[in-house]
Amino acid sequence: MMRITRKRAAVALAAVAALGLSACGSSSDGGGGGGAPKLDNSAIGSVASPSDAKGGTLKFGLAGEWGDTVDPGETYYGYSWDMLRNYARTLVVFKSEPGKAGLELTPDLAEDLGKSSDGGKTWTYTLKPGLKFEDGSPITSKDVKYAVLRSTDKKTFPNGPAYFEGMLNLPKGYDGPYRSKGMNTDSAIETPDDSTIVFHLKTPFAGFDYLAQLPQTAPVPQAKDTGAKYKNHVISSGPYMFQGNYNPTTGFTLVRNPNWDASTDPNRKALPDQMTVKVNMAPDDVDNQIIAGTLDVDIAGTGVQPAALTKVLKDQTLMNRADNPTIARLWYTSINPTVKPFDNIECRKAVEYGMSPRLYQNAYGGKFAGGEIASTVMPPMIPGYQDFDLYGVKDNPGGQEAKAKEALKACGQEGGFETTMGYRDDRPKEKATAEAFQQSLGKIGIKVTPKALPSGDYFSATCGLPSYVVKNNLGLCANGWGADWNDGYGFLSQIVDSRVIRETGGSSNTSVRIPEVDKMIDQATVEQDQAKRDELWGQIDKRVMEEAVIYPGVYAKSVLLRSKNTTNVFVNEAWGYYDYTAMGVKQ
Repeated sequence: MMRITRKRAAVALAAVAALGLSACGSSSDGGGGGGAPKLDNSAIGSVASPSDAKGGTLKFGLAGEWGDTVDPGETYYGYSWDMLRNYARTLVVFKSEPGKAGLELTPDLAEDLGKSSDGGKTWTYTLKPGLKFEDGSPITSKDVKYAVLRSTDKKTFPNGPAYFEGMLNLPKGYDGPYRSKGMNTDSAIETPDDSTIVFHLKTPFAGFDYLAQLPQTAPVPQAKDTGAKYKNHVISSGPYMFQGNYNPTTGFTLVRNPNWDASTDPNRKALPDQMTVKVNMAPDDVDNQIIAGTLDVDIAGTGVQPAALTKVLKDQTLMNRADNPTIARLWYTSINPTVKPFDNIECRKAVEYGMSPRLYQNAYGGKFAGGEIASTVMPPMIPGYQDFDLYGVKDNPGGQEAKAKEALKACGQEGGFETTMGYRDDRPKEKATAEAFQQSLGKIGIKVTPKALPSGDYFSATCGLPSYVVKNNLGLCANGWGADWNDGYGFLSQIVDSRVIRETGGSSNTSVRIPEVDKMIDQATVEQDQAKRDELWGQIDKRVMEEAVIYPGVYAKSVLLRSKNTTNVFVNEAWGYYDYTAMGVKQ
């Protein structure tokens, strides 16, 4: 949608253990039982500090640079999608409500959800009247069509999801509106009038409304599109617009959009007068400022760092504004078969057996703050999840040194070998994970060298760029993934389908290259029976794990902290974070 030094991690985890958290329960019980401290958790399934009061400035902080961009055609970080809804509206949107309602789709720019009359190959949406951009110009279906088409240009926009170019019935050789100027694209998207947009797919897809909620359907006026530079000032269709330009190294400010009409938008309360996002902060500084109240939210939404966790769990006033959600996210590591000797499956299995699951869990804050040890790619809350454990990680939390050495011998590397592990330089938990691999695999003769890489282009230029992976011996890459939507396709397709791997970079998948899995995905996509479809996703998960190209890590949990200033706070289950369109701030 990571790291800390071993010493810091050990200190923090010792504090956690001392507080009785080793036997904590689910997020719904606040980690109760065994004398564990009680987190507030009132923002899980309900609204904490409910209020409709408008005004003030809601302040966000972020460690490191913005993860990708704010351009709706390219963004792919979960927190970016959550924030984007403040300045960009899409055809449909997930409801801005707590609990399971947050997983439901509702119309946004469109008057209703999509209509299909041919079993899922053609989808039609009608726009609401009176929609306007920030400059007062009308939003039309042609602006939505243009936005979707420009997003298919992965040379210009490498970071965005690849659903549309894979599914739309685009003309042969189409390469986006910049390189294929004048090419007729009505075979893929028609706009018979200014309020109607019709999508034509190559094969039926019953869940097309999930694609219609993607940021890529946020309208872009062609006359004001500046290609890769459009991110500098996205033209707003939502309640807020950019004050000046977006800057990935310093941040940005959102102010009210005077041409947003609340009567067309029942999904957004637009409570603050403005929102500020400060980036390139130190991770611990973000937490400390939220504790002090000079910041309101860590926009990354991955949870407090170990130092702050220790403070939170010792201070009831901080626990009263903390939440511990379980989310549809996996913290995992890619094992790249394009990097020798990981082209040999036995060498990959050596990693599966040799890595300590407990050290991985501890890197993310332990069971309470980090999550459960994972043995599958899909988390348990995703429909189709199957409970299997091919490598015995749950029964062997310390790792399996003997089995790992057997695998090394089988792959002709009995004496071990060297490899590099990439991780994002602004994520201490990923750093701690890389150090955990270094420690665990060092015991079996595999020398792992951690390599800090910039977060801003992690997927477009380093761990997501196939040529860079090979050239820099990145046998391992720390990764994380949250569901684009809560089903097997929404979770798995962009991280296990080899066809999303691009030589230009930008994919979250570089390690899963299994033709059989690609065929299974196609089969699951067109399967109309939900039970059979869910079963197929579980089979795909198992087939991926059989190839040992992913080390699953942990099914994610987090300890989120909100400042004393925030109002109307709840975790939106579609994102796994606080809902950034609903929040307000006390005056």
